[in-house]
Amino acid sequence: MPDVRETSMALIERYYTAFNAMDIEGILACLTDDVAHDINQGDRESGKDAFRAFLGRMDHAYSEQLKDIVIMTSPDGARAAAEFMVHGIYKVADEGFPAAHGQSYTLPAGGFFEIRDGKIARVSVYYNLADWIAQVS
Repeated sequence: MPDVRETSMALIERYYTAFNAMDIEGILACLTDDVAHDINQGDRESGKDAFRAFLGRMDHAYSEQLKDIVIMTSPDGARAAAEFMVHGIYKVADEGFPAAHGQSYTLPAGGFFEIRDGKIARVSVYYNLADWIAQVS
């Protein structure tokens, strides 16, 4: 039987595999119904419906692949973190950001997770927004 760290690591791997495939239902299946989502340098949203809407906005404006993913878990499996490189195309202008015309970007990012009952209860993603803006401007 896998230990809690292995189970948490497998959950985060499933989450990122679904993200890279933009498998929205696969992503949502990894989340608790009341998931908290801390948007990079933005607000916290709660619930699967808000997360689904966020993914829709992301898919509309960006095409991203996460590569070189390294996942770490706490000994009790209740928390996890991942570091990765974002390789993206800025397809359509996102509100409040520069105009989009298919610019590519690559930047390091990190994700932090709380895990409860075998599902992700919090997702917090961080990257250098100024770096991203410089790359697409």
